Amino acid sequence: MPQRRDLLKTVGIAATGLLAGCPSQGSTESNTASADTDTTEQEATAGTDEGGESGVSVGPMTAVATEWNVYRARLYDAVALGRAGAPGAGATVAQNIFARFEGASGEYGAHEQLESTSESAYEGFEDALGTVQSSLSEGNVSEAASAADKASGHLQTAQQAAAGQQATRVLDLLLLGSRASNAAMAGTLGAFEGAATIAEETMTAFEDALVYSKIEAADAESYEAFENALAGIGSAAGSEDASGVTEQARAALDATVSGAYALVQPASVAGAGHLATMQARGWDAAALAAGGGAGADYAHATTLNTYRARVHDAGWLARAGETATAATMVEDVFAHFEGAAAHDALEEADSEAYEAFESGLSDLSSAIENGNTEGVASAVETVDTNLVAGIEALAGGNAPVLQSGFFKARFADARELYRQGQAGQAATLVSDLFARFEENQLDFHETLEETSEDLYHRFEEEHLVGLQSAYENGDDDAVGTHHDGVLAALLEFESAHSAAVASGSGATYMAGLAFDAAATNALGNADRAASTAQGALAFFESGAAGYHEALEEANEDLYHRFEDEALGSVISAANDGGDVYAAAKTFYGAAIESVTAIVGSSGGGETGAGAASVVSDVFATFENAAVHDKLENADAEAYEAYEAALNDYVADLESGSTDGATAFANAARTASFAVVGAVDSAPSGSGGHGGEESEATESSLSGGPNVVEGVPEDADHVVDMQAVAFAPEELTVSVGDTVAWKHAGGEAHNVVAYEEELPDDATYWASGGFESESAAREGWENGEGAVQSGQSYVHTFETAGEHGYFCVPHEAAGMAGTVIVEE
Repeated sequence: MPQRRDLLKTVGIAATGLLAGCPSQGSTESNTASADTDTTEQEATAGTDEGGESGVSVGPMTAVATEWNVYRARLYDAVALGRAGAPGAGATVAQNIFARFEGASGEYGAHEQLESTSESAYEGFEDALGTVQSSLSEGNVSEAASAADKASGHLQTAQQAAAGQQATRVLDLLLLGSRASNAAMAGTLGAFEGAATIAEETMTAFEDALVYSKIEAADAESYEAFENALAGIGSAAGSEDASGVTEQARAALDATVSGAYALVQPASVAGAGHLATMQARGWDAAALAAGGGAGADYAHATTLNTYRARVHDAGWLARAGETATAATMVEDVFAHFEGAAAHDALEEADSEAYEAFESGLSDLSSAIENGNTEGVASAVETVDTNLVAGIEALAGGNAPVLQSGFFKARFADARELYRQGQAGQAATLVSDLFARFEENQLDFHETLEETSEDLYHRFEEEHLVGLQSAYENGDDDAVGTHHDGVLAALLEFESAHSAAVASGSGATYMAGLAFDAAATNALGNADRAASTAQGALAFFESGAAGYHEALEEANEDLYHRFEDEALGSVISAANDGGDVYAAAKTFYGAAIESVTAIVGSSGGGETGAGAASVVSDVFATFENAAVHDKLENADAEAYEAYEAALNDYVADLESGSTDGATAFANAARTASFAVVGAVDSAPSGSGGHGGEESEATESSLSGGPNVVEGVPEDADHVVDMQAVAFAPEELTVSVGDTVAWKHAGGEAHNVVAYEEELPDDATYWASGGFESESAAREGWENGEGAVQSGQSYVHTFETAGEHGYFCVPHEAAGMAGTVIVEE
């Protein structure tokens, strides 16, 4: 029978609200009475628009309602990434939505106002959002889409109660425009079928919405333009025309903005909604970057990544006494670099790394020639360090995927060393990879953890640790199990990104295997050389996280030359006693060419220029929008902060960072409050304006006898309580060990054992010192057992077995963990 926390991760916990008839997209007339309408009175502003509806009241709650629209739009961003073939990135977006929502405190914060406006909508939204995240983590996009509809419906219920039905219709229409915009994201990532599906789903939602007939009556031109644009998206997607999809998606969004102003007066309602839509577009850019676009710089970074694997192979051969082949490898890397496009790219991106890399190669050649073992190791390290710097500069947010490919190539080296009877060197190599992982080299550690907590723990705690021990102990069976385990985990990680990005990792790994075959052959083992090359072919034929299909679609002639001729030649040379190294060099050239072809045909550059162009388009839209002058006249400081945040965000995206997303979102939120005349009510941290965040909730919470300040020095293990996750999610300890759960992010947490998941003889444990799960749950409702910023909960485990636990306020988001206590 499934345990309760397993069910939480797949279906959410509460059907309350969903079964009570909470509205889906567009059902704006229903269920208003069911909301717990503890809303703040709006400032009355009357007016009538010709062709529109009578005026509505505006005030701070109007701005809150527009902020909820941003959350609704982001739900569909997550689903769109799933449609575009990057469900892991979509799951990360869902997790980020939850984290921002948890931090949206204050009197007019999205979190606190949703809870006070409608308890059922609040609970239903969090439950459904948790299901969006868990479904995407499992690759179930259809289930995620259904959950997104439910979560959006709960927010819509609150919008009706807070801002009224007319304002909610405006927000519904703008949401449809945001959903249509997601087709552009899918098209940019080369997922044309996903783009068409997004357009179809948006059309269905439009036809089912009550705003459908209202907009047709109020602004027939906008109504027709929106429907035509949705049809245009489908047509362009069918022709695999990425620019056409983007153009039609923009036309759909423009039509909804025009229609919003026609639907209701005063215009400030549509203006605030438009600012929220622009904020949502800002998040679209971050989602696009997370989805893994790749451009020419990424192809150059892939080339540098393959050099890393080749140089380490040269070091391996030098230590084994094959100095002639090792020296040739280094010379060939140098020669390839001098003629490669990556040469100028590295020099421009990081001139210091460029010079140090070339100098390191020269030192490596000398050390190999002189038989200087220490010099070889030092030079390899210098080369690797500077290539890492270059990869970081060129690949940006996609660098972790290249690190995954490098890890796979090095794991293959370790396996080969073990087969040659060098178990100690194999263990040392894995230990080095472990250190790189813990150091978060190329942001690999954190990105893997953000992609999937389960995958992260499976890679590190189950297989990486196990592989090192297996090599140290000479355990053949364990070596096979954990070697396959780390490779499977890394492939799953790469599959969460676009095929274009995955191709960089695949090329690194396959090129590494080809040169491993050459190295093994040079050491006198032709059978192993052939087997290694066959392994590269088997990896490619398995799909290689989309690499196989992407290459075939990008360039069919190159695909056949890559697989049949070049890789086939490596296998033939090994089997027939030919020149395996020469064949490996030929295959290497085809591998580099394959990545260039794939990213060139995928609308590349999204991580930098592509994502930046989305925000640049927002900037251009704002400059010509009706809300531009409204914001400038309403509050000059909010206006200036908004434009500055836009400008900074563009620069960040161009440098491969999405750090500016939050600052822009905060500035846009303040701008929405300013346009409705409530800038002083905007939550703080929003661009220079707004009231203080409420500390009432924090100050009213208490910990208990086992909640302490800081982390005790005698704690044997520390678990970070992040916004909506425990890290690590699974922890193995010994009887008598003390664990400290440290508040590391988000709002207050608690730590509560699942009674049904404790060993039979275990004493119940929870922060606050409660004696049962029910008491701990009730205690949280009374503000007891809380672990707040700067604090930790401490517990010593005396009973062996598995101890399951969770966080009450974030249970619906899947914040649960396990402590495995061993004798």
